[in-house]
Amino acid sequence: MTARVLEHPPAEEIRLEEVLHALADPARLEIVRFLASSGREVPCSAIDLAVSKSTTTHHYRVLREAGVITQVYRGTAKLNGLRRADLDRLFPGLLDSVVNAVTAPRADTARASRPTP
Repeated sequence: MTARVLEHPPAEEIRLEEVLHALADPARLEIVRFLASSGREVPCSAIDLAVSKSTTTHHYRVLREAGVITQVYRGTAKLNGLRRADLDRLFPGLLDSVVNAVTAPRADTARASRPTP
């Protein structure tokens, strides 16, 4: 039996426009945020997205093909990891900026929710 291997772009082929496209969807941002906070590989089932299984599969594929995540099979589980080292080397600060923007409340939203005096 041969191991199932998924194709990933080599680091030198990762393009900023593809990474930004991959990060432009809220579900994919949630995946990236979760992977960044976990700091380890996790199975697809560890991240609960409010979309169908086929849509979830699509989101993981977009992230993998853009070079944002790695996906490897370990037994029957498909594990996902963030390509932090590659992304930090190619686009310094991008990943942290995206993750922080997703997790931090926006200033204009916080102001809008405050009662007026």
